[in-house]
Amino acid sequence: MSEPSPEVYERGRGMDAHNQVMREIRARKDETYDPREPTRVWLDEDNTPDGIYDSLTIVLNTGGCRWARAGGCTMCGYVAESVEGGAVAHEDLLAQVEAALEHERDHAEDLNHGERAGQVKLYTSGSFLDEREVPAETREAIAETFADRERLVVESLPDFVAAEKVADFTGRGLATDVAIGLETATDRVRHDSVNKYVDFADFEAAAAEVREATDETTGATAGIKAYLLLKPPFLAEGEAVADMIASVERCAAVAGCHTVSMNPTNVQRHTMVEELYYDDGYRPPWLWSVARVLRETADADVLVVSDPVGHGSARGPHNCGDCDDRVQRAITDFNLRQDPSVFEEVSCACEATWQYVLDHETGYNLPLVD
Repeated sequence: MSEPSPEVYERGRGMDAHNQVMREIRARKDETYDPREPTRVWLDEDNTPDGIYDSLTIVLNTGGCRWARAGGCTMCGYVAESVEGGAVAHEDLLAQVEAALEHERDHAEDLNHGERAGQVKLYTSGSFLDEREVPAETREAIAETFADRERLVVESLPDFVAAEKVADFTGRGLATDVAIGLETATDRVRHDSVNKYVDFADFEAAAAEVREATDETTGATAGIKAYLLLKPPFLAEGEAVADMIASVERCAAVAGCHTVSMNPTNVQRHTMVEELYYDDGYRPPWLWSVARVLRETADADVLVVSDPVGHGSARGPHNCGDCDDRVQRAITDFNLRQDPSVFEEVSCACEATWQYVLDHETGYNLPLVD
């Protein structure tokens, strides 16, 4: 069966101008990747509804996000790390999983709660539940591989979420979370700033599908983890903070959504955000903004966490440079303790500059401060 062209897939989804620019930017990629090696693997700790777990995080190298191949989100460069050709064989994907397990064995001394991670997080450059990226037989084999763990997280766009897919994991006794890149609860911002075609109603529908996958026989629950994006392009700092606070509160009201992961935008390669950054049209968010959102949403009926990627660098969320590590440590502490008083322990003269930016930066003069 013939595959639709990117132009066909994008029709009626996103902004045509954004998609055209994004395809031109992504065409500059010249790297190649081994289909038998995962893109990234690491061990860390996560706060979950069931407590703190060691996590084995695996970013599988797949054929890439189909939306990104049509143009895609303005800030996301992960498709640039995907394998050429649009597909990776079942055997190669399982080889990637084995490589990740070997990494876990080799770094077992980094675990805090046993000899292996209790939670496994499975990501791709797109959607784990898109069977063009991860075939059904591969999903079932991966479910069997990790059936002896306690929790599992997979990431997907709402389009590909179906109760029967999630049941592959809950049916084996794995408490399963589907992480959805919602980015914002505001449809206008998601469509125009992020160039993501998803509506909030799609997120709600996907949450309903996930809830149906809770397995009464095994007792394994299924829930939603919403990924939100702090400061997409074309939003001033103050607008971004206000939108994020409102988005957390709206996600908390969706049944089954128990966690919000706030991702401050970082400047990734082969993206529109990178083009704006080099043209002095974009600055990543301040770490003070991350702290503000976490403080303001600490009482929300949802677990709110953040892991600012590239913190302290020019291309990542940062303050003045002197206080970045201290604020990052406070954010990490908050993730585990959910205690907003941790932010009272950090201060810096640059906080006054950040407040000035919040008050005076607009879409017509951003970034107000580098």
